[in-house]
Amino acid sequence: MHIEQIYTGCLAQGAYYIESRGEAVVIDPLREIQPYIDRAARRGATIKYVFETHFHADFVSGHLDLAKATGATIVYGPGAKPSFDAHVATDNQVIPLGDISFRVLHTPGHTMESTCYLLRDSNGKDYALFSGDTLFIGDVGRPDLAQKVVPGLTPELLAGHLYDSLRHKIIPLADDIIVYPAHGAGSACGKNMSKDTQDTLGHQKATNYALRPGLGKEQFVSEVLDGLVAPPAYFPMNVLMNIRGYDNIAEVIHRAKQALSADAFEAAANETNAVIIDTRDAETFAAAFVPNSINIGIDGNFAPWAGTLLPDIAQPILLITEPGREEEVVTRLARVGYDHTIGFLEGGFASWKNAGKETDRIVSVTAAELSARMKDASNITVLDIRKKSEFDSEHLESAINIPLDFINDNMASVPKAGEVYVHCAGGYRSTIFISILRARGYQNLVNVRGGIKAIKETGGFTLSEYRPPLTAL
Repeated sequence: MHIEQIYTGCLAQGAYYIESRGEAVVIDPLREIQPYIDRAARRGATIKYVFETHFHADFVSGHLDLAKATGATIVYGPGAKPSFDAHVATDNQVIPLGDISFRVLHTPGHTMESTCYLLRDSNGKDYALFSGDTLFIGDVGRPDLAQKVVPGLTPELLAGHLYDSLRHKIIPLADDIIVYPAHGAGSACGKNMSKDTQDTLGHQKATNYALRPGLGKEQFVSEVLDGLVAPPAYFPMNVLMNIRGYDNIAEVIHRAKQALSADAFEAAANETNAVIIDTRDAETFAAAFVPNSINIGIDGNFAPWAGTLLPDIAQPILLITEPGREEEVVTRLARVGYDHTIGFLEGGFASWKNAGKETDRIVSVTAAELSARMKDASNITVLDIRKKSEFDSEHLESAINIPLDFINDNMASVPKAGEVYVHCAGGYRSTIFISILRARGYQNLVNVRGGIKAIKETGGFTLSEYRPPLTAL
């Protein structure tokens, strides 16, 4: 028996390759399937199944392309209704693979078709649980996503199902079973996930708030729903792509790899109303960029931020990347369903500059400079664009919180008059924030280099934390 966890940090996503006696299964594959095919070929194995734990919301799975390329059977849990050929398993069905097997555990709650796969070794002993988005390390799947696709499924109803699934299907399993979840810290599919990507079930029973003994259903529902913020807008569209199907990723890459000269790039931007995404690092972008372009650095959490900030997955996209990274960027956009890249600037930003085209820049200050300006003026406006949970933990006393996640909803709250100083944790998100607003006419935003980290290191600032109001005794 051979088990590999294939973890992708950008999406905080775990896919799995399991093999026994020359037969293999891939669980929750990413859209680019060649690494799985190559892995099986190196090991002389045949991919027999593609297991899907549910219809994913945060990424487009590679189930269709992998099945077509290998002849593997796609397997879903009970209740799934895909628009393509697949085996919809029954609860407790046993699926053999070489000299091991998987028992299908239907665990509705995150979604109604959510399913875990319990691996039994060659001796028939329960060995590992591939828990999808039902059970994470330190958390459980959020029960408010399926309502965006299936009317009538309220978060409370789904949370109740999740409670029953955990109590009746997961907790009774042996403590020494290894839990392999579909996501880790950084994913929007949960709220309190650990950085660990696997654990024993026994340790989770002892430490995971959602599995603690004596927890009643009503209290569970309250706790699992507490603190959830709205999911990214692209989630429902990814679910539908995973249910209905999608273009082969090779076709998506072929369409996107259109090298455009500076003149052709400018013409395409004007004629198509495409959004221009510049994937260079934040400081390089801030120094000089194509006017109206948006910075989302490829070396950060690129795909989730693209999905969060671009409300329409059918939006035409033009790319500015470091030369040689074009296909990487297109692939990472396609992972979250953005299949309509129409070209890239040949030679990167340097070719635009060399052509004598107009450029723009973002003004930046150091934390020390911000401190000096705040001492000289009492009406300085500071925007902290980190998540609310980060802001509540610690923030500048005078700062206003407008999270980047919800910039499209809260744009009108950003002052257009007077200098506005913008910071995040380290500079990645603040540059994104400013670039989006600059493309919409805001000329008064100043970036604070180094974010809250630099502010704390500099000193001279008053920091506060959120304190909930006292309740009457």
